[in-house]
Amino acid sequence: MLFSGLQKLTLLDYPGHVACTVFTQGCGYRCPFCQNSSLLDACRAPENPVLEEDILAFLKKRQGTLDGICITGGEPLMHEELTDFLLSVRKLGFLVKLDTNGSQPERLEALLRRGLIDMAAMDIKNSLTHYARTVGLAHFDTTPVQQSARLLMEGRIPFEFRTTVVDELHSEEDMREIGLWLQGSENYFLQYYVDSDNVLRRGLHAPSPAKMEACAALLRSFIPNTRIRGD
Repeated sequence: MLFSGLQKLTLLDYPGHVACTVFTQGCGYRCPFCQNSSLLDACRAPENPVLEEDILAFLKKRQGTLDGICITGGEPLMHEELTDFLLSVRKLGFLVKLDTNGSQPERLEALLRRGLIDMAAMDIKNSLTHYARTVGLAHFDTTPVQQSARLLMEGRIPFEFRTTVVDELHSEEDMREIGLWLQGSENYFLQYYVDSDNVLRRGLHAPSPAKMEACAALLRSFIPNTRIRGD
């Protein structure tokens, strides 16, 4: 399996653990606010490719130093080879956290069933009403996303839902709809959109602190442990 990058140390990507982060190439979404736009094209060769064997060799040297590995992207579950890679990671004794957009529930279920992931973070792009415009697709079936959310809410592993809030794309009503959809979830994080040269659509803005607090308050009506990341 070919990866798009390796961050050798992170204290943030895997909460409570010292980890490294690997990036996969390819994603089926085209979110206008995506910060990893260079990773979206699955047919495009990574700019800085990293070989699977090099990552495994790195992990072997970090046994006893790192707790785990975070797999992000792109969308990692697009890759059939991910299962074999995680089996190799497991043999080295590392914990695994998966970042996913929820578009591949069958593969998520397979990894859960085999015990190959210890934590997951799923991006909730918006209310189901406005998912299509938020993922940048004219026609979008939210069924896979709903299936993935249900799988995580079964509670087989620790997980979090998270939403990057963009002023132009998210409203307080969207947050109310998300709360109704995902009520009963243990953890929900809101994070501010950050503009950069890497995003697909320029001219977007972060919400004001007042709007962010209002969104969080609405979500807390349904998911009490809703927090603003960075606060």
